[in-house]
Amino acid sequence: MHDPTDRKPWYRILYIQVLMAVFLGIVVGCINPGLGKSLKPLGDGFINLVKMIIAPIIFCTVVHGIASMSDLKKLGRVGIKALFYFEVVSTFALFIGLIVVNVLQPGAGFNIDPKSLNPAQVQQSQTFVQKAHSLDPVEFLLNIIPSSFFNAFASGDILQVLLVAILSGFAISFMGARGAPILTAVDMAANIFFGIMRMLVKLAPIGAFGAMAFTVGSQGIGALKNLGFLMFCFYLTAALFVVIVLGSIAAFNGFSIFRYLNYIKEELLLVLGTSSSETALPGMLQKMQRLGCSSSTVGLVIPTGYSFNLDGTNIYMTMAAVFLAQATNTHLELGQQLVLLVVAMLSSKGATGVTGAGFITLAATLSVVPSVPIESLAILVGIDRFMSECRALTNLVGNGVATIVVSRWEKELDKDVLNSNLRKPKSVLDIAQEEVPEPASLTNP
Repeated sequence: MHDPTDRKPWYRILYIQVLMAVFLGIVVGCINPGLGKSLKPLGDGFINLVKMIIAPIIFCTVVHGIASMSDLKKLGRVGIKALFYFEVVSTFALFIGLIVVNVLQPGAGFNIDPKSLNPAQVQQSQTFVQKAHSLDPVEFLLNIIPSSFFNAFASGDILQVLLVAILSGFAISFMGARGAPILTAVDMAANIFFGIMRMLVKLAPIGAFGAMAFTVGSQGIGALKNLGFLMFCFYLTAALFVVIVLGSIAAFNGFSIFRYLNYIKEELLLVLGTSSSETALPGMLQKMQRLGCSSSTVGLVIPTGYSFNLDGTNIYMTMAAVFLAQATNTHLELGQQLVLLVVAMLSSKGATGVTGAGFITLAATLSVVPSVPIESLAILVGIDRFMSECRALTNLVGNGVATIVVSRWEKELDKDVLNSNLRKPKSVLDIAQEEVPEPASLTNP
């Protein structure tokens, strides 16, 4: 069958449009910072449009996946395997960040006095510190339970939606044949929301242009001068993590990490432009299913990964915490750094792909080492937006790999089929236009 993307002229391919929009946004932000800052609503508007459909898409995907499963024990099995994978890989990310920042020492020689920092940035950093104090583990667990069924959709909290969807999927499954019409209705609703996504994704270049123009216009390229080495170290570490750690995991499971990155290039460029991995979530759900992963596995692993599998955020937190200690000439013993690592492992849970979440969890992590001046967070305010892009990109890549790996562990994904689909990447628009299979019958064994 001839691939429809082959007939498209280059300027109509979505990822090329997003790439051009990101470049134009950088140019506008550099040449006319005032105009760049005024374009912020374009980026915010696109992100809000995508977030508008995330909750119903996750709900429909998870409900359909669970309710159509013949073996409901699979749900618990997939969940346990996914959480085990998340913890192991996240720990690797934390250790790699800790090792690199100690070897390269990007903060050494900065000799920064917190009292000399910009008062406005110090005040902004204090806001993150206040938010960090609310990251109580018990409150986090209780927050997973919505105050009402529909409040989960109103708040847009991914874990709340996931809980409601899992319960709904089980309820429909327990209804037996009587639940078949409901499952069909859920599947039809999914087609509606993916149809909305197909329309919204065409606006991705506009959103990426506005978000990048605002970032460069408000922060300025000058924000990179003094802190450029930290950014270089962070981007290098994230790249090494993706290529070496995730690449090894991919090779062990029978596929190439580079072929996978090419497969999700549209989503990566979308995240690069908006600094939010949430904007790529609907597309990732569809693309992972097209690879051959079951809807139940995709619907459980990817949304859960957005709160529990934050490889990029973990790398950032250990590197940034030790960097601030180095920059303020605060000596941290190995034991203190290991405590930071453990706290970072806990405080990162629940942080989402939204810009700023990494900064809040960093504040929570730093609070366990009083010797590091909390005001030093202001040092990173100017470049956090640039750092958040790398965090979101790494998180996105890691969640996709996790989904494929868990599917392979479940023996639901054939290696040859996986590689065949990876060799023929399709646009989200083309995937959304493909015929969606009918939902499985609840009466099937």
